[in-house]
Amino acid sequence: MMTGFRLNLSPLKEPLGFVKLVEWLTAIFAFGSCGGFSGRNVLSFFCGDSRNETLSANYHYPFRLSQVPLIEGNTTICNHSVSTTYMVGDSASSSEFFVGIAVICFLYSMLALLVYLGYMHVYKDSDFGPIFDFLITAILVFLWLVCSSAWAKGLQNVKDATDTDGLSATLALCKGSNITCEVTEFANMRTLNISVVFGYLNMFVWAGNAWFVYKETRWHSQKVTSQSGHGRQQVPAPI
Repeated sequence: MMTGFRLNLSPLKEPLGFVKLVEWLTAIFAFGSCGGFSGRNVLSFFCGDSRNETLSANYHYPFRLSQVPLIEGNTTICNHSVSTTYMVGDSASSSEFFVGIAVICFLYSMLALLVYLGYMHVYKDSDFGPIFDFLITAILVFLWLVCSSAWAKGLQNVKDATDTDGLSATLALCKGSNITCEVTEFANMRTLNISVVFGYLNMFVWAGNAWFVYKETRWHSQKVTSQSGHGRQQVPAPI
C-alpha cells in the first residue's frame, strides 16, 4: 500500500472535507471572539451635593474579576475615603475551557484536512483512521455542548458582576448613603454573545460531520451489507 503524500483537492467538494473546512473556520470565530475581549464600564457616583464623579471598571479575558482592582489605593469619592477594592466574580475556568476546546478543534480540523487532502488513500484503506476520526468527532460534539453551556453561564456572571447592582454591591459607599451609584457606560459585549452562538453552532456542525465520518467506518459498511443481505429474497427452485 502506497503511503506517500498525494495532494487531492476533491475531498473539499464532498461533505466529509467541506464540513471539516467549515469547522476550522467556526473554531477560529469561537476563540477569536472570546479570547481577545477587553471592555470598560463607567460607574457614576451622584453625590448629594449635586456633584458627579466617575470610576472606570476595566476587565478582560479570562475574566478573573476578583483579581481586577476597581479602586487602587485610598481614593476619595464624594468626600468619602475608599480603600482598595476588587471586583467580584471569576469566570476564568469557563472562558478558558471554551477557548481551549475551540483551539483544540482548530488544530484537529487542520490535521484532518491534511489527511483528507494528502493521505485519503491511506485513510480509506484502513479501519483505524475512520474509526479514530469518528470517535474524536463524537467526543468533541459533547465537549462543545459542555463548554458552550459553561461559558454561557460564565458570561452571564460577568454581565451581572459588571452591571449597576454588581459594582454597587462591592462598594460600601453605595449602600445606605445619599450617594447614588449607576453604570452609565457599558462595554460592548456583542463579540462575547457571538462567541456563545458560535459555540453552539460548532456543536451542531460537528454533530453533522459525525455522520459523514461514520459513513467512512467499517461499522456503517457492515450495516449496509447486512441490510442488503436481508433484503434479498430467496427464489424457489422450479419444480
